[in-house]
Amino acid sequence: MSSFILRRLLLAIPTLFGVLVVAFLLLYVAPGDPVQSMIGERADSATITRLRAQLHLDDPLPVRFGHYVGSVVRGDLGRSYITNRPITQDIRERFPKTMQLAGAAMLLASFLGISLGILSARNPGGFADRFALGLAYLGISFPVYWVGLLLILLFAVTLHWLPPSGYGGLRFLILPALTLGMRSIAFLARMTRSAMLEALNADFVRTARAKGLTEWTVTVRHALRNAMIPVITVLGLDFGAYLTGSILTETIFSWPGIGRYVVNAISRRDLPAIQGTVLFLSTVFVLVNLITDLAYAKADPRVSYR
Repeated sequence: MSSFILRRLLLAIPTLFGVLVVAFLLLYVAPGDPVQSMIGERADSATITRLRAQLHLDDPLPVRFGHYVGSVVRGDLGRSYITNRPITQDIRERFPKTMQLAGAAMLLASFLGISLGILSARNPGGFADRFALGLAYLGISFPVYWVGLLLILLFAVTLHWLPPSGYGGLRFLILPALTLGMRSIAFLARMTRSAMLEALNADFVRTARAKGLTEWTVTVRHALRNAMIPVITVLGLDFGAYLTGSILTETIFSWPGIGRYVVNAISRRDLPAIQGTVLFLSTVFVLVNLITDLAYAKADPRVSYR
């Protein structure tokens, strides 16, 4: 297992280096001047020249890239052009809030999606099956931003049960978590149903029933465990997407996470903030995929990485 983890970490290095190169080149060839975004259009030419020299913007592209790679290797992602704060400090403040939102959405999606999938597989063709599949189709069809606005309109504006946006306790977390996890609930319900239907018709399930085990034991301890491999794949990919791509949800609900931080950095052309955040989120996604691969062996003893 340790050799597999080490091999995967070594393979992640060229991937992350490629992300660094692409992010650097795309941002530096984009139109606009970051110095103008920092100080406005009324700044004098002397100030602009001094800032461009200070930020190495007048250096050749390879030299700028060398400066950036050297800083990243030292653990320095640079300073924000807008706030003049270290990017690592901004990430430390905002990423835990994104983790909180992603964790709540993943728990909600896991419980509802897997439960609907099991209920559907236990009653194929029945009312519960049609109801679960109908919810799954709706969840897949609706875009995230539309779901978020509908939930705000219903629970915040019409019923006044929950706050429409902001960051706080559990009441502030419910709507963005449900919005972020809606598509995962639909995917997990369909994936769990398909895997459970196959597992429930397998020989080992018939053997377990012949031994007199209860339906709960047969379903949860035998069929569900053997159906978890594709479900774990969806969980891992979705959780990585929650941590790296919850931009729309955080923007709609004014959630002060890293997704909203990226949106503000892009709108104000804060190049170091964009580069540092992209590199950090790419690293997070690679680690989540590694954890997902390791979870396969935990869920299915037949999977081995030796």
